[in-house]
Amino acid sequence: MSKRDYYDILGVSRTAEATEIKSAYRKLAIKYHPDKNPDDKDAEDKFKEAAEAYEILSNAEKRQRYDQFGHSGSGASGFGGGGGHMNMEDIFSQFGDIFGGGGSPFDSFFGGGGSRGGGGRRVQRGSNLRIKVKLTLEEIAKGVEKKVKVNKQVSCSTCNGTGAKDKSSYHTCNTCGGAGSVRRVTNTILGQMQTTSTCPTCNGEGVEITAKCTTCKGEGLERGEETIAINIPAGVSEGMQLSMSGKGNAAPRGGVAGDLIILIEEVPHETLKRDGINIIYDLYINFADAALGTSIEIPTIDGKAKIKIDPGTQGGKILRLKGKGIPEVNSYHKGDQLVYVNVWTPKVVSQEERSLLEKLKSSANFKPQPGKSEKSFFERIKEYFE
Repeated sequence: MSKRDYYDILGVSRTAEATEIKSAYRKLAIKYHPDKNPDDKDAEDKFKEAAEAYEILSNAEKRQRYDQFGHSGSGASGFGGGGGHMNMEDIFSQFGDIFGGGGSPFDSFFGGGGSRGGGGRRVQRGSNLRIKVKLTLEEIAKGVEKKVKVNKQVSCSTCNGTGAKDKSSYHTCNTCGGAGSVRRVTNTILGQMQTTSTCPTCNGEGVEITAKCTTCKGEGLERGEETIAINIPAGVSEGMQLSMSGKGNAAPRGGVAGDLIILIEEVPHETLKRDGINIIYDLYINFADAALGTSIEIPTIDGKAKIKIDPGTQGGKILRLKGKGIPEVNSYHKGDQLVYVNVWTPKVVSQEERSLLEKLKSSANFKPQPGKSEKSFFERIKEYFE
């Protein structure tokens, strides 16, 4: 069965702004929230469906990929995963952004606090990491896999991230039974009222630690290094950010790891310049080549290429090499290489050269003649030298 369109799920147009998408998701999250619809499987499915749609459309890169490839592209890449794999922990971790604090909009009614996994258990999230990756123009044009070593917080190797000294020091909380929250029923004039609050014994984590790990002091984290393979698509540009879900800092005691944010930095090319998806090359030729025509080898991002300079070429002319530019991100469309022709004028000439130039200077053929075709100009100059 095919998935519903994410824009249809949130009830917004395909040109909707980020604020409109956020507002639409907030309304649906409140409407279908599990606390408001207990034991309602249909409401729970719609709640997850809306969260999945928001996860894709609220991320500029994932949204662009979804707009281009649909569901097959929104989660198939190495950048950020896909909404289809979201669990309730991931969904509730969104609420700090959507509802401006920490957790569900129903916490004020039902107690609770922070993110909830199952039954109100608090799941902590690791912080995001940001790194810069330098790319050459050739790497940008073709796409590349970069392996980088990232120094970050990882799960403690001594306690495997539990924060406990040993297995006997780590057990399910006796107060909440691992739920992370406690429920209390009170009698009021309106009848019985049930409230839910964070477990005071385990602070919502659902487990108790009686003796802390001596290596990580109970945090479940230590500094470590990880080599991460980053698949960078062709066409990225300076300042663009890519995200890898779960590759940031580990979270305390087995929580959800943060994301790795990759900032693209372009290394200037020795001879080529980038202008969007086009490549610019400044070609300098002498007067004789401009007048008589020639073939010249020039650099491109794919190697060397030979181009033809027609007789009578004027300075400032632009030659276009079709498809020799940069591809658009996640697209088959490629830019061109533009060759700007510059006629080089020597600053120093010999006596013999000066004598020749003086003869040419007095010829009408060497005076600017707007409207004259290049062919007739070439024919005249050829006749002069003969």
